[in-house]
Amino acid sequence: MSMLTLKGPRWVTVRQHRRTLWALPAVVAASLAGVVALRWWAQNAADLYPADPDGPLRSAMDAAGTAMLLLPLLAGAFVAGPMVARELESGTYRLALTQSSTPRAWLASKITVAAAATTACSAGLVGVYRLGLIPLGGTYRFSWPDRGPYESTGTVVVAYCLLGVATGALVGQLVRRTLPAMAATGLVTGLVMLVLGALRWSFLPVQTITAPLGSGTPKLPKDAFMMDLGLTTASGGRLPEWACFRHTHSLNQCPADLNVTGWYVEYHPVSHYWPTQSIETAAVLVLAALALWGAFAVLRARHP
Repeated sequence: MSMLTLKGPRWVTVRQHRRTLWALPAVVAASLAGVVALRWWAQNAADLYPADPDGPLRSAMDAAGTAMLLLPLLAGAFVAGPMVARELESGTYRLALTQSSTPRAWLASKITVAAAATTACSAGLVGVYRLGLIPLGGTYRFSWPDRGPYESTGTVVVAYCLLGVATGALVGQLVRRTLPAMAATGLVTGLVMLVLGALRWSFLPVQTITAPLGSGTPKLPKDAFMMDLGLTTASGGRLPEWACFRHTHSLNQCPADLNVTGWYVEYHPVSHYWPTQSIETAAVLVLAALALWGAFAVLRARHP
């Protein structure tokens, strides 16, 4: 974001937080260099480490997935604390209001700069993460529905960052103290991520396949995400997978009184990845819009 093309409150905001804004592309560039180096190592170190040449890349990508989950919390905490609450706490925002700037323009400049910076940074990091995930895709802890890879390879992490920005603008005005505002914003954003993460696999209906009892459990399609496995009965009911084993100590032999006829398995195919991403992204953006509306409502109430 060039400071030469900015005027008024946005220029002031960029000037105030220029070190952080310069640090964001540096983080993306350093992450890209690290991923490229680790992929080169994985491809050329098989002679030195034949047992696990992907080990360093795997460890780094595991840590990167966790860091990506924390990114929305950090974005929201920064907006809530250093960008909004600190100025309200110290009273320096009054200086901006004396420079022919309205309260709405003051807050809008914070949100616009933060939203543009976090969107660009998070989108860049998603691209870097996807590059690093190529050799590991589908392996343990790096499948498409796993926590970390799911968020870090699609649009939801960008949406969560925007939610963090909007929540920070709202909480920063309500709390008006730097550290408590940062903590509260991180907590609220994290809770939303946990709740939607627990609900995301109910957005789309699962698919079901069945198999006769003696043929073993149904074979899932490639890269499918299993949600439930159990037994079917003659009446159309369902039993847990261990229902027969508890009586006969065999998965394929069941007592006659249970009337078990076969197996069922419920799963999400890999084709559900982008629809689920789209639904969750839309839900998060709606929440972000509500938080943004609340932030300006609080501003209007305090500065009519």
